Amino acid sequence: MTLVDRLSVGPPPAADPTGPDLALGELRGVLGRFATGVTVLTTGRDTPQGMTANSFTSVSLEPPMILVCVKRTAALHDAILTEKAFAVSVLAGHQQDVAKYFADRGRPRGSREFETVDSTPGQHTGAPVLTDAQAWLECGLAAVYDGGDHSIFLGSVLDIGRGETDDPLLYFGGGFHQMPA
Repeated sequence: MTLVDRLSVGPPPAADPTGPDLALGELRGVLGRFATGVTVLTTGRDTPQGMTANSFTSVSLEPPMILVCVKRTAALHDAILTEKAFAVSVLAGHQQDVAKYFADRGRPRGSREFETVDSTPGQHTGAPVLTDAQAWLECGLAAVYDGGDHSIFLGSVLDIGRGETDDPLLYFGGGFHQMPA
């Protein structure tokens, strides 16, 4: 039995047949009106992998827990299930190129994926932590929940850190933004 089998809460409820017919483009436009921070989610001690993600949130301070959502078809999805651990690097305003790099499906994979990005293996998970990130967290995989075409990964925070900058990278309306100084 896998972690997903043990922790899954089952499929989402069926759509209400009398409800509105939602166009995906319009739904994406509505959801894009919510500004979020930008992170790079990583895993893999031996073969590191990463992806840009903005679906990240704090869940609990006691015990310390966060969640991230990862599309089931993403390469990182199965790697997190295998490693049972991940790291989250919260990007600073000057790291837009890093966000774009980890969102690019054509980037190098395997051992070459982190050749052009400064990172260090996390002390507890071995997952790459981006050196110049605004903040970072290392997490053990605590639970996995069904989130439609995504899995909701609940992480127990094992370690944290933050950099010198207070300049977050934001995502809003389909593009990257910085907060005015």
